[in-house]
Amino acid sequence: MHATLLSVPPTVREEMEGAFQASGLSWEGRVTSVERLEELPAAVSAGLVVLGDESGGVEEAVARCRELHSRRFIPRTHLVVLTARPEAEQEALIRAGADECIPVQGGGWRRRVAAFHRRLAATEGGGAPLAGAVSQRIAPEIALRALLASTTSDLGHDFFRTLVMHLANSFGVTSALVGELQPERDSLRTLAFWLNGRFEENVTYRLQGTPCHNAVLSSLCHYRDGVATRFPEDAMLMDLGMRGYLGAALKNSRGDAIGVLAILHGEPLDLGTLDRALLEALAARAGAELERIRTQEALERARDFLRNTLDAVPDPLFVADRAHRFVAVNRAFCGFMRRSAEQLLGSSYHDFLPAREADDGWRLDELAFTSGQPMEREETLSSISGTTRTLVTKRAVFAEAPGQPFLVVTIRDITDHRRLETQLRLADRMVSVGTMAAGVAHEINNPLAYVCSNLSYLGNVLAQGVPPAESLPELREVVAETEEGIGRVRAIVQDLKAFARSDEDRVGPVDVHQVMEGALRLVRNELSYRVRVVRALDAVPAVRGNEGRLGQVLVNLLVNAVQAFPKADLDQNRIRLATRCEGANWVVVEVEDNGPGMEQEVLERIFDPFFTTKPVGVGTGLGLAICHSIVHSMGGQIDVRSRRGHGSVFRVLLPIFQGEDVVLPALPVRQEHEAPRRRLLLIDDEPAVGTSVRRLLQGVHEVHAVQDAREALSLLSRGEQYDAILCDVVMPGMSGVDFLRELEQREPLMARRTGLMSGGTFSTQAREFVAARASDLLEKPFEPERLRTFVARLLA
Repeated sequence: MHATLLSVPPTVREEMEGAFQASGLSWEGRVTSVERLEELPAAVSAGLVVLGDESGGVEEAVARCRELHSRRFIPRTHLVVLTARPEAEQEALIRAGADECIPVQGGGWRRRVAAFHRRLAATEGGGAPLAGAVSQRIAPEIALRALLASTTSDLGHDFFRTLVMHLANSFGVTSALVGELQPERDSLRTLAFWLNGRFEENVTYRLQGTPCHNAVLSSLCHYRDGVATRFPEDAMLMDLGMRGYLGAALKNSRGDAIGVLAILHGEPLDLGTLDRALLEALAARAGAELERIRTQEALERARDFLRNTLDAVPDPLFVADRAHRFVAVNRAFCGFMRRSAEQLLGSSYHDFLPAREADDGWRLDELAFTSGQPMEREETLSSISGTTRTLVTKRAVFAEAPGQPFLVVTIRDITDHRRLETQLRLADRMVSVGTMAAGVAHEINNPLAYVCSNLSYLGNVLAQGVPPAESLPELREVVAETEEGIGRVRAIVQDLKAFARSDEDRVGPVDVHQVMEGALRLVRNELSYRVRVVRALDAVPAVRGNEGRLGQVLVNLLVNAVQAFPKADLDQNRIRLATRCEGANWVVVEVEDNGPGMEQEVLERIFDPFFTTKPVGVGTGLGLAICHSIVHSMGGQIDVRSRRGHGSVFRVLLPIFQGEDVVLPALPVRQEHEAPRRRLLLIDDEPAVGTSVRRLLQGVHEVHAVQDAREALSLLSRGEQYDAILCDVVMPGMSGVDFLRELEQREPLMARRTGLMSGGTFSTQAREFVAARASDLLEKPFEPERLRTFVARLLA
């Protein structure tokens, strides 16, 4: 009889030595004493197995006890745990496989050794087995109980190792193995192979000409003796000297053979019906475990494949369940959210995003769930740092099972792309402005010529004293001509501002005809001497878009049309501009020319970026590509029809503005003699602006002008009272926006009676600030009536 000691104190070893000697057993060579579980063999020898329960958690002790239990052959071993734990924890150790629990100093080893020695001798028919010898066959009922006990707790590949070890011990045979059929089904790879008291690892051999092949074909195969002679091609049987064989096929749930469970013996193998039934039952259990392992591995492969596939997608992606919780995320989405997958899974938008944006995302997801249709949206997302990102999201719903929909969402950050598009559009505008510079200068210089002459004439007349009465009609005519010239200059400047302004994101109602006339004025010099312009303009409603961007489209189309003509010829060259409604929701704008037209291969690439038919250095190839991008960003379409020798037609389709136009009610203008005189504060860094405003309003209001916003705040702090304030937006030092923000903190009532003026474009943040305020923006240059109306609104 052997003694296997794991973490046993020296005092217990001494007691056990005395008990062995008292029972007439030799102690030397009959004991294995180790401190770590890893030092023990895979199969524990027959005899006493003693586990010293060191201090620590009960879970660790239970795990060590369960592992020892799996390595022993129950009928020929007795597992004792030395422990001082309370009764409840000792019960956990018993359930883990211990036969009894005793105190470390419990004694009684002489009695235990003698009793177990008598039981072992009776079970084996007398006499202790020699170390390393093959066990004798034990009773089938005991073997069945031992096998069931040893194969119920383990799962996975450890199950097969435990099975073959205890199977060999129960049947008292030389070897036991369980093998898996390979995909080609012509060979067997062992999952566990117990031979002569130890495991052989990863043995693979061909099935043809082996008893295992017959077991696969016939489900059960038994050869009492001479199995090596019957299968001469099976070299393993001859090498190992095997004579007896019993094998059963492992089958999956469909009844297909997937492996073999077999026992082999170096002596004749006499087995009865119960033995074969026992092996078939164990083969069925092993087949179920092998199928479970295969299914689990397939699921793990599918899971890994899905995870790797999702992680390979460069755009952020997630899958949400019907409760809007993330159930799958990819690496890009984790980086986008700056959270780990563990933090994201099971959570929702509201756990990480600001409330408004979380609500918007939830609403769009819910719309996709209820409609069941794919959706694509452009959205904005604000980060904690205050930056705003532009995103394109795509949503699609799929169902794993009836009533279990899921939503897959991909996110593409197009912030940089939009910024680049904006820069390209602005660059294209500047190129166009450069192209039109000579024409614009010509249009401005003509009225400026007689405006300057008239002003010089007026100066000379006034220098001579009071003009005579007979010269007053001519002076009035000079003033009228000067006002008309200034009006022409103002119109051209306004067209340039509308064309070049940078408020890219403002979308609202746009008058197509007004934009078209502005574009024509900008390219008037290009058109005047080369082509005739024909208009066919139907009355159309306002379209949804951006005035500056639509103007850029029309300018590009007009310039392209002009440049299509090889030479100037007012009699032959013609550009036709047409507008009309198409259906209830669209407005069509057409720019048609009777130029040389285009070949089919040019038409196919006409909207491609950097494609141009002009010589190197003449064109960038971006104009029509940018037109295409602008029209699509406004929800419209642009296409072209052309044929060589028959001219070209560019057709722009724009959506009608569906929102309600907000019309400000006209304020009643008091007669000057009835209006109470008010005190105004004007803030503008240009002194001439203050002087001109004072002159225009001096008959109605008192105007106090300063050039610095900080000076204005100082006046207000000292108690100066004003009925309204006019302030320029762009000024050195403190801007008009900063002034108004400060005034809102100091004097909210005064801030409501403050209006802003601007002579040009300013930052997007400043424009958003102005748009959020109730007051209008007074754009320079302004006519006297517009100034008076603006001031009247502030004072109302």
